[in-house]
Amino acid sequence: MNIPPSLPARAIAPDVCVAPQLTPEAMAVAAAAGFRSVVNNRPDFEHGPDQPTNAQIEAAALAAGLQYRHLPVAGNYQSPEEIAAFAALLRQLPRPLLAFCRSGARSTRLFSAAQTL
Repeated sequence: MNIPPSLPARAIAPDVCVAPQLTPEAMAVAAAAGFRSVVNNRPDFEHGPDQPTNAQIEAAALAAGLQYRHLPVAGNYQSPEEIAAFAALLRQLPRPLLAFCRSGARSTRLFSAAQTL
């Protein structure tokens, strides 16, 4: 997969990438780059009103032909239930898959923890 410079994603597996906060406009870029699914791990308004909402990003993702799921988790702790839910999304959603949060770290931790299930 060829990730364009305008999409701040990095690979953590051959068909899974993580990114910091994405905009609705980034969904078309992700689809053009070959992603088939997006998982948003960030709660709405986690750091203020300037953050795009889940609904805005979801609408753009669906318009771009992407599968989209919202699994909001706290940045400092991911519960066993949240890890299991992320593992289920990894099994269910088509790949390549792009997961994002504030910095990409929480999505990376979820992916790593899900590998042990």
